[in-house]
Amino acid sequence: MRYGRIGGDGGGKGRAERAAGRAADRAAGRYPAGGSGRRSVSAALALAGCGVLLVAGCSPSGGAQGGAGGSPPGSPPAGSASPGAASPARAAAAPAKGSVTVTGEVAKGLESPWGVAPLPGGDLLVASRDKGTVSRVQAGTGTVTPIGEVPGVAPGGEGGLLGLAVSPSFASDRLVYAYFTTESDNRIARMRYDEQRAPGQQLGAPDTVLRGIPKGFIHNGGRIAFGPDKMLYAGTGETGETGLAQDRKSLGGKILRMTPDGDPVHGNPEADSVVYSYGHRNVQGLAWDADKRLWAAEFGQNTWDELNLIEPGVNYGWPQAEGKASKPGLRDPVAVWRTDEASPSGIAWAQGSIWMAGLKGQRLWRIPLDGAVPVAAPEAFLEGEYGRLRTVVPLGGDRLLLVTSETDGRGSPEAGDDRILTLTVR
Repeated sequence: MRYGRIGGDGGGKGRAERAAGRAADRAAGRYPAGGSGRRSVSAALALAGCGVLLVAGCSPSGGAQGGAGGSPPGSPPAGSASPGAASPARAAAAPAKGSVTVTGEVAKGLESPWGVAPLPGGDLLVASRDKGTVSRVQAGTGTVTPIGEVPGVAPGGEGGLLGLAVSPSFASDRLVYAYFTTESDNRIARMRYDEQRAPGQQLGAPDTVLRGIPKGFIHNGGRIAFGPDKMLYAGTGETGETGLAQDRKSLGGKILRMTPDGDPVHGNPEADSVVYSYGHRNVQGLAWDADKRLWAAEFGQNTWDELNLIEPGVNYGWPQAEGKASKPGLRDPVAVWRTDEASPSGIAWAQGSIWMAGLKGQRLWRIPLDGAVPVAAPEAFLEGEYGRLRTVVPLGGDRLLLVTSETDGRGSPEAGDDRILTLTVR
């Protein structure tokens, strides 16, 4: 068994140490000037559907650092849209250089936040990995109200209550999906959300959609999302047992695609399997671009973290390859990072770019794209300003939510951590 970088989430330097290092770099002319301390931001957030109205003074980001990541040479394959989803006209290429502005703080004082699911009307559901609870964050006020505990969650290491998603038919069925670790496995269940019940008791009994995903102290994956085809996708990890990633009968080290009921979907590589792609180490980021291509971020071992363009049935190489290997039968990543620069978790697509949260790297990465091909080296934003970054949520247009992860046992939490921030990006 090879564990390599124990805990794929990665530790990291404290923010004070990072700030001192950046100050030395600026004095030596290696780092451009710009704000590096934590922003003090507050905003009244009013949401209508997935739209956002921000009432606050805007604070500029600390600026971009390009070139630290970098894409492997060569052009990646064009990629394919999610099965069953019609593709619109091809999106315009993103500019080589982008920007990030922190425009507000939606909520603070959250404990080990992981998955976030926007609700119709603009409120948010937020999972606490270690408490096993789901809370609702009210738009505009930032009030955090527990709605319920997910029965059977067994937190430990990188496991616990992880990804959240709401049903594509939430307005009528009120179903909330959760990916979580139990004493025996990782699984996906759905619960009915009844707002008429008392706070803390608003989640119904879990209905297990999929069970038997391998669990471990590390590499539990955990991100879930409904795709443009209204099917449920999940990123899983190989729990440190590297051979699971290549075992197509195992659910570990895979990206899974299933119906909302947990059944295999027509168009999957194997008719009786929910396995969509394999050869993954620990997938915690899933996102679709404007052309409905699926992207995934995953942790490398000791050398390269990866951003991959996902196609059904493709082998992404782990453990035979880490980063760009150019080996027959294995798909190379579109972009790679040194593990201390990223340790990627959540991703989102906005303004022609993939935006990727870094845990150990403590920065937000932008990967500008022309279709499926990077147009420039990745840029880093907010380095060290908010600590470990866990989740990125698209709100439409140029707006994102960014969730910090300082209270996950590997950060250096300050007063008010953890937070959900609003960003405007380009």
